[in-house]
Amino acid sequence: MVTVFIVINLFLLGFYYLNTLVLIPKYLFSKKWLLYIVFVSVSFAAFIYLPREITFAINGTNAETIQAEMRQGFKQKANKMSADTTFSKKESRELKRKPSNGTFRYFPGSFLVFLLVFTIGICATVIEKWLLAEHTKEKIEHEKISTELSFLKTQVNPHFFFNTLNNIYSLAVVQSDKTPKAILKLSSIMRYILTETQTDQVPLENEVEFIKNYIDLQLVRLTDKVNVQLNVNGNLHDKSVAPLLFIPFIENAFKYGVSTKENSKIEIELLAEEKSITLHVKNTIVHKENNMDTTGIGINNVKRRLALSYPNKHTLFVEENQQEFIVHLTIETEI
Repeated sequence: MVTVFIVINLFLLGFYYLNTLVLIPKYLFSKKWLLYIVFVSVSFAAFIYLPREITFAINGTNAETIQAEMRQGFKQKANKMSADTTFSKKESRELKRKPSNGTFRYFPGSFLVFLLVFTIGICATVIEKWLLAEHTKEKIEHEKISTELSFLKTQVNPHFFFNTLNNIYSLAVVQSDKTPKAILKLSSIMRYILTETQTDQVPLENEVEFIKNYIDLQLVRLTDKVNVQLNVNGNLHDKSVAPLLFIPFIENAFKYGVSTKENSKIEIELLAEEKSITLHVKNTIVHKENNMDTTGIGINNVKRRLALSYPNKHTLFVEENQQEFIVHLTIETEI
């Protein structure tokens, strides 16, 4: 009997880890109900029969042998207890009763034991997943605040606004027709940053409009030597994205990819498909003496945001050579 309980406990331990580490995450949480039920049913059937057969193999016995040994044990105990006057007649009759072949169960309580381990496994895994989700949520909130501060300091910083206002002033001095339009675009950028970026998700079309305004204001200060191309394709409606997610890549292209002395080019493509959004940014690398860091701190911040906001739902490819800097980002979106 000791052998069978050792085998049972080992089997239950194996099923517990199989259920919590493989079956629940891979099938139950993925809503593959039928496959999960099939695997649990197979495990239960194995649990009913395998420990008994393994015990037989280890001990070199069979069911009939164990039944005979247990009957003999019951008989000896009943005879011994019959001589003890402190036992009642009812207890003596129960001890003398021999387990029949039809009702004998070598593996008692199997249903309840298996159900207990099964229930504990599900409860433990669900609680662990909930705690992990809460921890991730807190990290996202913290990262959101850090990213917003970083963006205000580095992406749309006072230096950018100072240069933009100077450019608008120059347009106003010569009474250019572009002056009112430039002021409206600057106002739109400020309003977008201060209001719409407070949420976790914003409409994709609003984010694209923000990018267009940013590019237009950058073009005010640039010469004809800079060729900027922006292509937006696909259906932007009914899609949302984390705010200010794409602008660091675009800002990086303008920061390190334009020159007033030599020809330079920036290509920006955004494709909105049914289940994904893809951003492709390519710019020529302009070597400047005051360029200390050509990787861009903002890009590293975006990588952390992607890991928190789109875990296992994004791919980011960054390539740099002597002539070009290329960024290719794809994120999966929910329908």
